[in-house]
Amino acid sequence: MPSYSAPARDMAFVLHELLDVTASDIPGYADLDPEITAAIIGEGGKLASEVYQPLNAVGDREGCTLDNGVVRTPTGFKAAFEQLREGGWTGLDCDEAYGGQGMPHIMGTAMGEIFAASNMALNMYHGLTHGAYSAIRAHGTEEQKAKWLPKMVSCAWTGTMNLTEPHAGTDLGLMRTRAEPQDDGSYRITGTKIFISAGDHDMAENIIHLVLARIPGGPDGVKGISLFIVPKVMVGDDGTLGPRNAVSVGNIEEKMGIHGNATCVMNYDGATGYLLGDAHKGLRAMFTMMNEARLAVGVQGLAQAEISYQNAVAYARERLQGRAITGPENPDGPADPIIVHPDVRRVLMEGKSFIEGARALTFWAAELIDRAERMGDADAEALVSLLIPVIKGVQTDRGFQTAVQAQQLYGGHGYIEEQGMSQFARDARIAMIYEGANGIQALDLVGRKLPADGGKAAMAFFGLVKDFIKENESDPALRADFLDPLKSASKDLQAAATYFVQEGMKNPNNALSGAYDFMHLFGHVALGLMWAKMARAAQAALDEGRGDAVFYETKLATGRFYMSRQLPETRALLARIESGAEPVMALAAEAF
Repeated sequence: MPSYSAPARDMAFVLHELLDVTASDIPGYADLDPEITAAIIGEGGKLASEVYQPLNAVGDREGCTLDNGVVRTPTGFKAAFEQLREGGWTGLDCDEAYGGQGMPHIMGTAMGEIFAASNMALNMYHGLTHGAYSAIRAHGTEEQKAKWLPKMVSCAWTGTMNLTEPHAGTDLGLMRTRAEPQDDGSYRITGTKIFISAGDHDMAENIIHLVLARIPGGPDGVKGISLFIVPKVMVGDDGTLGPRNAVSVGNIEEKMGIHGNATCVMNYDGATGYLLGDAHKGLRAMFTMMNEARLAVGVQGLAQAEISYQNAVAYARERLQGRAITGPENPDGPADPIIVHPDVRRVLMEGKSFIEGARALTFWAAELIDRAERMGDADAEALVSLLIPVIKGVQTDRGFQTAVQAQQLYGGHGYIEEQGMSQFARDARIAMIYEGANGIQALDLVGRKLPADGGKAAMAFFGLVKDFIKENESDPALRADFLDPLKSASKDLQAAATYFVQEGMKNPNNALSGAYDFMHLFGHVALGLMWAKMARAAQAALDEGRGDAVFYETKLATGRFYMSRQLPETRALLARIESGAEPVMALAAEAF
């Protein structure tokens, strides 16, 4: 059976040696000393490995059931969720005014990886609540925040986001759910929503749904959408629970993965709802939480890669098969462990180099979110908004790929459910789809984020890469192994952006046909920048004689692998982008 251990040493390296969080000017970061962060990651990791992870296969096997209108979660989920609540983990990075611990978002992100790796389906109940909390905190009235947030911070009440309808996926302009104004200022919500993760369950006494709907007489399309708070159970002015609202579960979807999370069809039959934010401005309220939500999905891709990789490494060390081509390395045994074989090493190095680069990129993005939220830094917000579709799209694509490759390493045993590797691949697959499918992320990147504000954020990113190279080019080893490959890849990225500017004006399909390749090209450069920065930090530690030399030498070797074996993919991606729309759009629709 699979196992999981929190990657505490690598997280500490990213927090304290790469990002140097305690030296940051972001409010709250000075308190993140190594002892504090180690204690948080250690205790959270213990809960993840001892409680969450053993239930992962249980949730996959049992799934959720709908019994007379009540959703039942898998065996053990309710008790584990209660331990999460009792430990205060649900409010780790929530506002102290509502019962949270007030820690920066970067620590919530670190713990999000740990809990998602150990049990992605169970973690989603808490993760979705955090997203709903953030939307209400940003757009709610003082009365709404006081009424809803304390119980959501503690997860006595959980939360959801209801966007999708049967006839309308990404195109929210087709939405039909309506909200009829009532004399008391509330609204009657009527409609059906699908694919609602954690839509109902037995682990909390109330569920607070955030529902997108149309107020009659509003503008057509997305400009006429509003956001509403719709509780499962009505709540009195004194906070006590009242009668059941007109909200019900029509069905639980049977899915490829994340079986332990209840993905529901939700029916609203004149349910009482309360406007959140301004009328007809629901998308603005929803997109407030999009950076956070899409970063969290990128974390899920990273997390499934991490647990898949950990178990693949353990298997590769133990599984005896064949002999090393250079001679036996286990002469007293019948065969050598498969980790001696170069192609097995390739699989493991691809996974390791992606995971460690992605963790650094993710934590940096969380730091930018903290800078934007805690300091009102508009430049940080613009930069992280540019990076989010890259992180969501690339990390979930590569996370799934890593899970599949880890399963492949097991051979036929990886296809047997007893080993647990297929669950990681199945669970990772959804992250490529929800919170905006990855093709949509690529279109968002090229169509909205790249040209935003005259390309200011993109130019800022290019400037960060250029400045880092210039500041460190006097180091010959760093230059040869890291800076020169990064410079070459960055030129490919800038050439692709220039192509979009020049050719996209002539034919927009030229840009859109290359959007997915551009997203991955951008991802390679972002990961390359992270590896170059990590290499500098690791080399500095070695030069100063700090810490475990083997850790830093391993970090450098892993980074060299990424720069020499993965980063050169930018050349092929650029060639594909510059081929334009013609090969993509050549066939008539009926020719397919």
